Amino acid sequence: MTEIYAVTTKLWLWSSDRAPASWHFLTISGAAAEAIHALALMRRLESGRRRGWGAMKVRAYIGDTSWDTSIFPDKGSGGWLLPVKAAVRKSQGLVAGDDVSVSVAV
Repeated sequence: MTEIYAVTTKLWLWSSDRAPASWHFLTISGAAAEAIHALALMRRLESGRRRGWGAMKVRAYIGDTSWDTSIFPDKGSGGWLLPVKAAVRKSQGLVAGDDVSVSVAV
């Protein structure tokens, strides 16, 4: 059974002095994050396994672009982090700081 969660949130840039790369993320929080946490727990109990870093496979949708990826739990916000690859940002004209409407099918 696939569940779909939709949020609007800011695109932000993660970078580190120790890592040469930077990554763009959306943070899924609030009721959507709580529902995904519950679904992740249920799936973990059913399978007896946990994916690396607690990740969940999703299909993400922004505008007319969709892609398969994973979301990762974020202890800092209590939500989930969705990486947004360059091809998606380019096709949708997105830059860090933009408010983005995203749906994830979990």
